[in-house]
Amino acid sequence: MSTAHPRHRARPGGEADRWEERVQTTAHPVAYRLLRAVSARGPVVRVPRVGVVVSDAALARDVLTDTARFTKTGPGSPSDLWTPILGPSVLLNMEGAAHAALRRRLGGLFTPGYVAALCERVLREPLAELTSALAAGEDVDLVAAVQRCAGAAICELVGLPPDPKRFSTAFAEASAVTSLVRLWRSSLTPRQVRTARAVLGRLTAAATDAHRHGDETTVPGRMRALGLSAEETRGAVGAFVLTGTETLVSFLPRLVALCHDSGRLDRLRADPGGTDAVVEEALRVTVPSPVMLRSVAAPATLGGTPLSPGDRVVVFTLQCARAHGPFDPDRPMPPELRRLWFGAGPHFCLGMPLAMEQIRSVLAAVLAAGPVRVTDRRIARRVLIPGYARLTLRRSA
Repeated sequence: MSTAHPRHRARPGGEADRWEERVQTTAHPVAYRLLRAVSARGPVVRVPRVGVVVSDAALARDVLTDTARFTKTGPGSPSDLWTPILGPSVLLNMEGAAHAALRRRLGGLFTPGYVAALCERVLREPLAELTSALAAGEDVDLVAAVQRCAGAAICELVGLPPDPKRFSTAFAEASAVTSLVRLWRSSLTPRQVRTARAVLGRLTAAATDAHRHGDETTVPGRMRALGLSAEETRGAVGAFVLTGTETLVSFLPRLVALCHDSGRLDRLRADPGGTDAVVEEALRVTVPSPVMLRSVAAPATLGGTPLSPGDRVVVFTLQCARAHGPFDPDRPMPPELRRLWFGAGPHFCLGMPLAMEQIRSVLAAVLAAGPVRVTDRRIARRVLIPGYARLTLRRSA
């Protein structure tokens, strides 16, 4: 059964949903409203110069799981954006047997035990400082704190020593690449490609050394043990850094803001058993990947709309998820929506276990400080992934 069409969705009904609506419209004031207007015309709509916009969850899942007809490697697909930067073999821009083979080799990378140990190792210090500062009654900008955590994770992924002085630099370098991407842009200019490759080259240079030494305490060393070449390792590391950094830094402050605005922070502190349901619902409302792109590889019909090879398909993941209604962790998640923001089928996000462990770790650190409240916030502008530029927390009296 498909999620209710956007024309019949519940309107945002509380402080949490009103703030989330503002976050979205501030980041993409034109594109967001345009896509909302398009989705109101039907679940599948052809838009000149944009593509075929899909805003129904069940149909979106059909697109993402049917790699024979809807590919990541054709015109207007993610490969146009990422191949010039990362190279030809990084999962993001592959299909078929080669994609399946590389994914099998990477399948043992982010096991539950490994990601738990990784996060404990690299996030222990920044999260302890976060909890301590909040517990002491200090004002804490959660965005800055999460950026520091992201920098620590980046250093781990690329094989750099865990030096706190390097954390902010690592995050800034990753952001310098992702900031070049725009919602409607399917490729970068030659100059932007050169800039991105230079920045990413500096960021991932350590991965080559870590791969050569084969130290399995590092991510590149583990990749070597799994059978990846040095080139494949650098590409995979670069992909994890670029696709995971901005989404996490965007999501975590929004998660805490949603919990605060809906009165969930105190409830979670009293009963952490509800954390997973709250996180999953916050992911549905915020949608880390608001748009996903595919290229039509073979004639198809989607929602009654005929498609031809070369057509660009714009999966409006945000609207697919928002159609389910306002933020409500107590409501069951429809099966067609479950973790759709992480993709579906062969391209389901390989780094999801690592992302979820980081999310749970940061939220636990905030809750451990005692009752806290949001005292100030500023929404980010001109960003690819909507979020907050600042979210100030303070311990409640």
